[in-house]
Amino acid sequence: MQAEPLQNSDNDLLHAVARGDELALAACYDRYRLILFGLILRTLHDREEAEDVLQEVFLQVWRRAGDFDEARGRAFTWLVTIARSRAIDRLRSAGSRTRLAEEAAQVPQDEFGDAAVDAVKSETGSIVRKALAELPEEQQKTLFLAYFEGLTQTEIAARLGDPLGTVKTRIRSGMMKLRELLGQSRDLL
Repeated sequence: MQAEPLQNSDNDLLHAVARGDELALAACYDRYRLILFGLILRTLHDREEAEDVLQEVFLQVWRRAGDFDEARGRAFTWLVTIARSRAIDRLRSAGSRTRLAEEAAQVPQDEFGDAAVDAVKSETGSIVRKALAELPEEQQKTLFLAYFEGLTQTEIAARLGDPLGTVKTRIRSGMMKLRELLGQSRDLL
C-alpha cells in the first residue's frame, strides 16, 4: 500500500501548517494546487474567479489548519471540501449580486416622486433604522454585511474573523429580533 505514507505526509504537512510553518504551506500548495484549481474551475467556469478562490482556499488552510482532524478524514478530503465550499460560496455570492443588479435595473425610476409614497417610504425606513438600532452591535454588523453589502455568511465570518457558526447565529437571532420589533411597530401604526 503506497497511499499510506503519502497520507501520513499530508497529515504531517497540515500539522506543520497549523504550527505556522510557511514551507509546509508551500509544499501543500505545490502538491494540491492543480487538482483543487481544476475542481474550482469546473464549478465556476471562470479562470479568473477560480484563481481568486484557490487563493482563498489556501488562505483558509493557513488560518484553519489547526481545525484539521485526521481522525475524521484524510487531509486531501479536507482540502477538497474547503475548495468546493469556497467555490459554491462564490457562485452564490455572484448569483445574489446578479439578481440584485437585475432587480434594480427592472425597477422603473420616476423622475418625479409621489409625495404620499415618499412619505410612507421615509416612515418605513425610519422604523427599520430604529429597530436595527435596538439590536446588539454584533447582530447589526452581520446583518448589514449580509443584506447591504451582499456578503455570504462565510465571507462575513472571514471579514470579521468570527467562526461561521457564530455568524449564522447572529444573523438568525438578529432577524428574529427584527421581526419581533417590526411587528410591534406595525401594531402601533
